[in-house]
Amino acid sequence: WTVTATSAHEGMWMPGQTAEVGAAMRADGLQIDPVQLSRLYAAPLNAIVSLGGCSASFVSPQGLVATNHHCVLGSIQYNSKESQDYLTNGFLAKSLGEELPAVPGSRIYVIEDMRDVTADMLKGVSDTLSGFARYERLDTNRKALIAACEEQPNHRCDVGPYYGGSSYYLQQKLEIQDVRLVYAPALGIGNFGGETDNWMWPRHTGDFGFYRAYVAPDGSSRPYARDNVPYRPKSWLRIATKGVQDGDFVMVAGFPGKTNRFLTADEVRFNFAHYEPMLQHLLSDYAAQIKQATAGNREAQIRYASILQGVENYKKKLAGDLAGANAIGLDARKATEEKAFRDWVAEYPVRQTRFDAAIRELDAMVGENSRASLARVRQALLNHSQLLSSARTLYRWTKEHEKPDEDRESGFQDRDHKEISDQLTQIERGYLPDIDRKLFEAALDEYRRLDAKDRDTAFETALYQIGLDRLYAETKLGDTTTRLGWLDKPAAAFEASDDPFIKLAVALYPGDIAAERAAKDRAGRSQAARAIYMHGQHAYRQAIGRPWYSDANGSLRITWGKVSGRTRDGQIWTPFTTAEGFLAKHTGKGEFDAPAAAVAAIRAKDYGPYIAPELGTLPVDFLSTVDITNGNSGSATLNGRGEFVGLAFDGTLDGVISDWAYAPDRNRSIHVDSRFMLWTMDKIDGAGRLLNEMGVLPHRADVRSPRG
Repeated sequence: WTVTATSAHEGMWMPGQTAEVGAAMRADGLQIDPVQLSRLYAAPLNAIVSLGGCSASFVSPQGLVATNHHCVLGSIQYNSKESQDYLTNGFLAKSLGEELPAVPGSRIYVIEDMRDVTADMLKGVSDTLSGFARYERLDTNRKALIAACEEQPNHRCDVGPYYGGSSYYLQQKLEIQDVRLVYAPALGIGNFGGETDNWMWPRHTGDFGFYRAYVAPDGSSRPYARDNVPYRPKSWLRIATKGVQDGDFVMVAGFPGKTNRFLTADEVRFNFAHYEPMLQHLLSDYAAQIKQATAGNREAQIRYASILQGVENYKKKLAGDLAGANAIGLDARKATEEKAFRDWVAEYPVRQTRFDAAIRELDAMVGENSRASLARVRQALLNHSQLLSSARTLYRWTKEHEKPDEDRESGFQDRDHKEISDQLTQIERGYLPDIDRKLFEAALDEYRRLDAKDRDTAFETALYQIGLDRLYAETKLGDTTTRLGWLDKPAAAFEASDDPFIKLAVALYPGDIAAERAAKDRAGRSQAARAIYMHGQHAYRQAIGRPWYSDANGSLRITWGKVSGRTRDGQIWTPFTTAEGFLAKHTGKGEFDAPAAAVAAIRAKDYGPYIAPELGTLPVDFLSTVDITNGNSGSATLNGRGEFVGLAFDGTLDGVISDWAYAPDRNRSIHVDSRFMLWTMDKIDGAGRLLNEMGVLPHRADVRSPRG
């Protein structure tokens, strides 16, 4: 089959697939050789980095990293307090020495290699294995591949399934452990419009911020140290001297998290009838609980800001999912597609022999997986208590360390020590005992709605004996030094401990292990069936000429499209928003409170060289047809020459259904325009040092004093 320019706006493509899609990209406006996009060791792809949840990119030879404001929000919050409110006022380091350590656990991952390891992953895997044994064999193979890759110092490697586990690729990344916050605009720019405008168009949000990567003087990766120096990337993105216009080619390179376009019709039906409605309800309640618990307490609001924004973002996305599924008739659409595939399989006995049994087995797994997933959502609510979550992690760590490293559970091996330690440390700036208790009490109310067979009797008995008053009064886990000290203690110390949260963790452990074993068995059986099912889907799609790409799974992908507005059912969305629209939304209150300097500059039309000539004003955000999802936040948006023209940061609420089924009439992605970024840095925040570093000549960067 051939990918055409129009069909290929659908799909998040692996770099190695550029041979298949290169002609379509050229037809749409790509000006560099598509082969360049398969070279992870060369520009522009080796300037693209992962933050382990968000995407980002190097934009200077000094390791300066551009990403979204909401991707650095945790670090802004971590460094803020009521008397030094960087959340509200923004932050700008005046020099390298003033750049602040990011929130513990922050990493910058530089992609170096991506290779097919399917044959190695499937060694010893056979149809005679039980689901659990199959899972364990795959996991053993995966850990061996990762261990071999990580014999290179300063590297982090992972192996991910593609096409439903019918193939596997290893990603090799340089891990940079010293990450520092460099600059973030005020909340009235970086999150202008707040939750009201989230997932909406028109949008006027300057969703950008900057980190810097630091390494030891010899170039090796190590944690924060005063004598560390800025990392020198092999390449960095050049800032385009000319911004994009309506109809221009744009591409996005980043690390999209998860899409579900190749699930069966029954799996999709269950998700929208049961799973997402329940999850949305629980998230809505959780957001309300955080707001109520922190009301009138600015210090508490700062500490829980990052958690709250994440919850509200996901809650609203689910609302878009549910509405979108109805709007496009997703159930009927999936049923029609599924029937066409199964009819194709039934046409010839050789296809039936190859695929029928796997299809039946996958169908049988849906009910089993569905029931378990609903129970798991409510069971996970117990981790709304950050101290209980920490205690469970600590006890699991010490139990796993009774085994040889290669036999430990993924996430609890020696390679994970720093990550676990950082997770346990960052709680200190995002936790208050009275708030934690209120959130835990609300979580317990929901947990108790589970069927008795899905609740943990040992946990409930222990909690009843301790009581909530003692739970918070007597624990020492709220102290960071004490909390981290438990990482080095043996299991016997946990089992003899009087700390009430440790006692709860010990009580939960047997049930956790039993539930995990059952989940592994289901996963093994599902993988065996789905891998064959996806081989069938591949053959079918080749036969009918439909694009074939793997669902997003957190690995590096390229997607492209055009700068484009949208007209539908009386709605006309122009492709750009402007400074005048930003000013029109400004109320001086709440989510629409822009910085005074920005308001004054817009009123004076002080836009300098950042005007878009065809608009006659300063652009803020723009729409495109590129196909992205969660995890693409912070992804560099590039023009046809591979130059930086903005950052992807959102989609539109009625288009998020594309995670489940691509809808070209609805799919639009939202990007902050590089011209608005540069204008804010230059005219509003005086970030001339950074503009010079990025190769951009500040227009008048010395007029205002930088904040810090």
